[in-house]
Amino acid sequence: MDLSQEEWTEQLENDDNAVILDVRTPEEIEEGYIPDALKIDIYLGQEFIDELEKLDKSKNYYVYCRSGNRSGQACAIMNSIGFGNTYNLEGGFMNWEGEIAE
Repeated sequence: MDLSQEEWTEQLENDDNAVILDVRTPEEIEEGYIPDALKIDIYLGQEFIDELEKLDKSKNYYVYCRSGNRSGQACAIMNSIGFGNTYNLEGGFMNWEGEIAE
């Protein structure tokens, strides 16, 4: 499910069952990331799916990448392997105005 930056942030702040997932490359993450984000590079292919399988599927996942494209794909993959709630950050990290960790 795609959420605007505002919706994503607001919903995340009010969600006690939330996990933030960054699916960018390690090089991109070096430029900063959303605090407390799990980091699994979608370009890892099968290894990406293997890492997802280790996660708790009952949690709500707030997924982002640089622009919102890869994270949309990641949400689709996650939904297909049994994750109930995934939320894609529209516009991605490049439009993020919230807190940034380095």
